[in-house]
Amino acid sequence: MRSLNYFFILVVIAVTGCKKTYKPSVLSASNKYLVVEGVINSGSDSTFIKLSRTVKLSSKASSSPELNAIVTVQSDQNTSYPLVEIGNGRYGCAGLNLDNAHQYRLSIKTTNGKQYLSDYIAVLDSPPIDSVSFDTNGTATAGPGINLYVNTHDPANKVRYYRWDYQETWIFHSNYLSYFQSNGDSVFFRNLNTDNIHDCWGNDTSSTIILGTTAKLEKSVIFNDPITSVLSTSEKLTTEYSILVRQYALTTEAYDFYTNLKKNTEQLGSVFDALPSEISGNIHCVTNPAEPVVGYICVGSVSSRRIFIKSAQWPSWTPTPFYNNCIIELGPMQPCCYYNYFGVNQVDYYLNTFIFIPIDGIGRPGSPPIGFTASTPQCVDCTLRGTNKRPSFWQ
Repeated sequence: MRSLNYFFILVVIAVTGCKKTYKPSVLSASNKYLVVEGVINSGSDSTFIKLSRTVKLSSKASSSPELNAIVTVQSDQNTSYPLVEIGNGRYGCAGLNLDNAHQYRLSIKTTNGKQYLSDYIAVLDSPPIDSVSFDTNGTATAGPGINLYVNTHDPANKVRYYRWDYQETWIFHSNYLSYFQSNGDSVFFRNLNTDNIHDCWGNDTSSTIILGTTAKLEKSVIFNDPITSVLSTSEKLTTEYSILVRQYALTTEAYDFYTNLKKNTEQLGSVFDALPSEISGNIHCVTNPAEPVVGYICVGSVSSRRIFIKSAQWPSWTPTPFYNNCIIELGPMQPCCYYNYFGVNQVDYYLNTFIFIPIDGIGRPGSPPIGFTASTPQCVDCTLRGTNKRPSFWQ
């Protein structure tokens, strides 16, 4: 028995002793390559360009914004259009209204003295979006929910490659409605017209690359191309949901770039996925031609379409609250008893931890606040996750 124990110990030492931690150099690589995102909008809409630097895989930050750069749009007729720094690596300008007969490129000068130029690109305008549609069929893998689609066509058959992104907006509500607020000494009614913290709007943007092509079709017609899906349990489907879909026309080279980028960023992880490959765009470092630059600049107008979907248009689903463990933290307190037996002001004591809400059926606006209780801010104040300012486009 003792010899078996010795043998087992030797096996364990041999197995564990052969293991060696592998740390690929890519995890610690300090290369900070420039990343360029955006489209030169040739129409009346504003142009926005985002500049950032790649970060280590081990870094907690997802990106590093490139600040204080000089960004301009240049034409092949030596005309320049400067972009103004907006903040956080974003640069923009009002509608350029470019001449479609000419070509344009993006010029970037960074604070470290380097200059980057894109290739000259011809203007390729996006055709209008015919419609954004939806159904309530859900998906086989995720379950019940709504699916959203885009429909478009180019009568001239000039545009054969498309890219879309979107921005979602929805109404959501805090778990409890607060009629009261406090100054630390007393409790009084909240003005729900100017300080409503129960009804808010949330928003989100697309995080995947959405592409479509009609290259193999006789006519350039896109019908019900999937854009995104929303689960029936999502808070987005509480009351009303809206989505703004933007459409970009791509050249063959731009489509190949985004297809490659999509494979490298979204379709990795299993043995059946394609191996990562080098992503080559149309932006180059003039100062150091060997330095990689991530990004592809297109020139053209962008088309968009927004739809609204109300709860009456989907089945009687029950969304899951964002905070599902909310409870009434305090027992009913009466205005007569702000101070407890120990002389502690209950209103002031709880002010930094809780938000006051009415006792069920008691203390509605228009009558004295004869009783109130409280819950944690995240369960009462919707502005912690959204805005209570109605968007200008909201119906």
